[in-house]
Amino acid sequence: MSYTRLYRRTGDGTLEFREAWYDDEAAQFVVNHGTVGHQSKTQETDDVGADAGEALLAAFEAQCAEDGYSPVPDDQLWRVVAQFALKTAEGTERDRHLERQAVQALSAHLAWRGLGTVEGSSIGAGKLNVFATCVDAGKAVTAVKTCLREATSDFTKLSIAVAPATDPENFKLKHAPAGVRGFSL
Repeated sequence: MSYTRLYRRTGDGTLEFREAWYDDEAAQFVVNHGTVGHQSKTQETDDVGADAGEALLAAFEAQCAEDGYSPVPDDQLWRVVAQFALKTAEGTERDRHLERQAVQALSAHLAWRGLGTVEGSSIGAGKLNVFATCVDAGKAVTAVKTCLREATSDFTKLSIAVAPATDPENFKLKHAPAGVRGFSL
């Protein structure tokens, strides 16, 4: 699958995104666009061959460049971690199910809003961590809370922390259960 996602800031400071991908298995070219943090709009073209798909992707990238869209620089990205406190140090089968559920839900929720991508997850030291790279820390925290409140049964154990991508270990706690004051991986 070939894929690209690009961003631009409007005159009033609003961050917009456009993304496109060619899925060779489905023979489909998809364009998705919108305002970062809001549900996007999608247009699909079916029965697209590989050569045509790559040509459409190149034309999409050229049009985006002409319209002022570009990748977000690394110094403007954020590392966001959704963390669940677990009852055991290494987790249980229920915790692994929660991990799969949270990763799947967050991957879709963040992507369809142009906020970012889930980069991975881990279970250990009594914690489940889901790692994402996002373009807007505040909107990402709100989106993570909304998504995981709806998608999981363990929302009351959720903490969310953010760090600049250029200083990925300097996390600041942005959401936590009552009584939780610190954050560590």
